[in-house]
Order: sequence, then C-alpha cells, then structure tokens
Amino acid sequence: MLASSSAPNQAHNCEAEFSERSFSSTSSPVLAYVEASASAARRLIPHAMAMAEALSAPLTLLHVLDLPVRPDEPADPVEWSIRRQEAHSRVRRAIGEGQPRLSKLDVRVTEGRPVDQIRRCVRELEACVTVVATKADENAADWELGETARKLIDRSCGALLLVPPSAEAVTEVRYRRLLVPLDGSRMAESVLPLAARLARATGAELLLAHVIPTPELTETGPLEANDHKLRQQVGERNEQVARGYVERIRRRLACSGLAVRSLVVRDGDVRSDLARLVEDERIDLTVMSAHGRSSRPDVACGSVAGYMITHARTPLLVVMGANANHGNHAAGSQGNGRPPRGPVS
Repeated sequence: MLASSSAPNQAHNCEAEFSERSFSSTSSPVLAYVEASASAARRLIPHAMAMAEALSAPLTLLHVLDLPVRPDEPADPVEWSIRRQEAHSRVRRAIGEGQPRLSKLDVRVTEGRPVDQIRRCVRELEACVTVVATKADENAADWELGETARKLIDRSCGALLLVPPSAEAVTEVRYRRLLVPLDGSRMAESVLPLAARLARATGAELLLAHVIPTPELTETGPLEANDHKLRQQVGERNEQVARGYVERIRRRLACSGLAVRSLVVRDGDVRSDLARLVEDERIDLTVMSAHGRSSRPDVACGSVAGYMITHARTPLLVVMGANANHGNHAAGSQGNGRPPRGPVS
C-alpha cells in the first residue's frame, strides 16, 4: 500500500524550521577524489561541482599517484615533477567547461595510498563532503565496491557522496528530485538540514519516504485467523503513525518554501522498496544517514544504507556516523624516501 502527499504553496501554523546554517559555510570545501580513469573522472567531477555550487563551497580535486614498486629507494625529483604535472593536466582537462561555475577550484596531486591521502586532506581542509566513485571496474557486479570507496565507508565519518558507474557522464548536473528515507529515528532525520540546503540551492523537490516493513509474528506453524487479524491491525496502526510522522516533517520543511512530498509504503521490504523508489520516482540524489533506528556502534553503516550503497544506480549522499571504524593506518602515511610529503597544488 502506498500513499503520498504534496506540500501546499502556502503553509500556516508552521513548526520550527530545520536549521541549515551548518551546511552554508563557504570555508569548508567539497573534496573529490579523481581517479586515473578519464571516464570515471568525467562522471565524478560534474557531481562534485554541483555539490560545491549548491553548498556555496570551494571545490578541491585530489589525485593520488601510485607508490613506487620499491618505496624504500630514493625518488627521482625530476621524474616526480613530470608525473605530478602530467596528473595535474589530466585533471584539468577532465574539468572541461564546468570550472567557470565555481568561484574557487583547487587541484591537488599527492602520492601514497588513496584512502590515507583522502582522509588526510579531509582532516586538513575540514571538508564538508567527500566525493568518490563507488567502483573502479565498470564491469563489476552490483554488490562489488571499489577498494577506495569500501575503505572510506569503513573508516570515515562525515558526508560521502558516492557516484556509481551507472551515473551519466554529463557536462552539468542538475538535481531536480531528492529522496530522503526516514524511519522515525533521530539518526535518519539528522540529514534533513543538509537535504533542505541542497533542495533550496538547486530548486529540487524533496521526497520524504517511509517504508513500513511487514509486521513479524513468532511462528511455530501455520498462522491462524487471529494471527492474520493481529498482523493486519499492527500494519494499520504502523501506517497511521507513519503518515502522521512524515506529514509533520513535510509541513515543517514546506514552511520555508521548499517543494516537499511525503510517501508511505506499507508492508514492504525497506531495502528493495527504497531502491525501486529511486527508479520509479526518477530520483537524482538520495540523501540518507548511514544508521537509522536499529543503529549498531560496531558497524560503519546499517543494512539499509549498506544495501543502497551497493545497489543504488544514482548518486547517494550518505552521512556517516562518528562510530565509523577509523582503521589502524595513519591518515598521513606516505611511504619512505619519497618526494614532497604534502599535497602539491
């Protein structure tokens, strides 16, 4: 069962609006990791530019050169300079015609392990969003993540914009419809200020979705008539509560002039139903928390976010929690005997 509602042009008796101030600062940049693949760069960079533009933030494009086969040997500074300049030029070419849209764009080239260098730059720049491609191999199965994306999800906190290979390679990205999955938890609601900020900047419609799972009953044999009746009653109760919940949030967001719809899906599978909504509603960007109601401190993200990360065919902006595993490697590790230790602009 599915029900939806739209925001009216004028809202009365508004409740307190969600604060968007924390996502409007121009001092914290968007950081995008640009791989060597030209096709991946062409898909990634327009989304990074769109995110930076929407947040009124500078954009830093980071490219990481591979470590040498024998990192213990002294580096040739001439060879390092040539490699750096070639990489810098490749990234600049991949930018194409989008650069004039941004007031500040920086290209950095460094050397080391990609995840270590990305985390190092995030910490140094205090980046508000990190943009990365989810797969290095376009022929990989749907459930296979690229190594860099997988490690960032496991070790990072903050906002990650994950761009899948299925994202179209276009010169300019426009977000017209944003999906925000909700489950009644504060964790899921924590992304609403960011989603509202993006919707306001891009003129996009917000779709608030609440999928109600089928009520579970302990079964030791076939369900009897009273069991089916109880399940039906629980489902109706959950739907009523969910409708009121998403409608209250919709009204709050509509007060500030945003175009907002709410959607309730009853008796479904949360993971597959959200993935289907992305396709059916032509969602351009999903904004969600890595954890919801069933948050576990020992995993980087919950089952729903994990499923969306590996199955969503459009970009996903996932806000990781502070309980992400930061790993045992130092973020600034770069190997021994190499040229300049910091990123080179």
